Amino acid sequence: MIGRATINHVDRIGPSQVRLESAAARYDSSVVDALEVAAAVSGLATLWQGDSRELLARLPDASVDLICTDPPYNLGTYSTGNIEMSWRKAFNNDVAAWDQLPFDPAAWLDEFRRVLKPTGTLFAFTSYNLLGRWHEVFDPAFDTFQFVVWHKTNPPPKLRRAGFLNSCELIVACWDAGHTWNFTRQRDMHNFIEAPICAGRERVKDPVHPTQKPLRVLRQLIEWGSRPGDLVLDPFMGVGSTGVAALELGRRFVGIELEPAYADASRRRLAAMDAAGSGADKAAGPFGDAG
Repeated sequence: MIGRATINHVDRIGPSQVRLESAAARYDSSVVDALEVAAAVSGLATLWQGDSRELLARLPDASVDLICTDPPYNLGTYSTGNIEMSWRKAFNNDVAAWDQLPFDPAAWLDEFRRVLKPTGTLFAFTSYNLLGRWHEVFDPAFDTFQFVVWHKTNPPPKLRRAGFLNSCELIVACWDAGHTWNFTRQRDMHNFIEAPICAGRERVKDPVHPTQKPLRVLRQLIEWGSRPGDLVLDPFMGVGSTGVAALELGRRFVGIELEPAYADASRRRLAAMDAAGSGADKAAGPFGDAG
């Protein structure tokens, strides 16, 4: 279980559940049913529903090996809305309301640095409009600032052929000297991932998250920047894809999500992994303490 001296708001209520207090009543009721992943993977993951600006303060200093996250892109002002079609459902070209709220990477720098180990790595999905701001703030704070390109092999179409397909997304990558890299060959060291967008059975249908990332991309990032048993943090968890990939690869996971519906979808997805188990040490909690 989690170290009680550090995080004491999680109370065991059974072998496959915990009760989790929300960050504040304005986000949800006083107590939210959430999880610390059940049974076979008990103690390997903790999910919090609330504002990451508040909940990150509950993480111990230098406790995280990898931050892998997908914060808002602020592309709302560029969106032209969904493309309505007479012969099929509309092409999704819209953005969620939360993406239209101002997001400034600088607001998260201090807490990211505090919780990340000196040997840790940061991966953060972003877009062209915010890459400069990420560089301005995070480049001076880390020894190295680079980016990874995710090339989507099946991007949404541009029916009017008015410009390039939105076939690439950017991923900020930051680290200090001595951090973890799991490269074995030169060809593994390209800052380029090619994979289709999330679709089919992997796509969460209820609720639909417009920017759900594919497990193939997340697995690559987690394999690059962490080792089995390491702790992965996602403070913009969405529907929990980073957590699924982390547990599949034998890592531990802490996720934070503001939207209750997304947080609940994450709980269901990670709880469903119970039957399959995971490769991480089941005796260790998210912060390395005994379960």
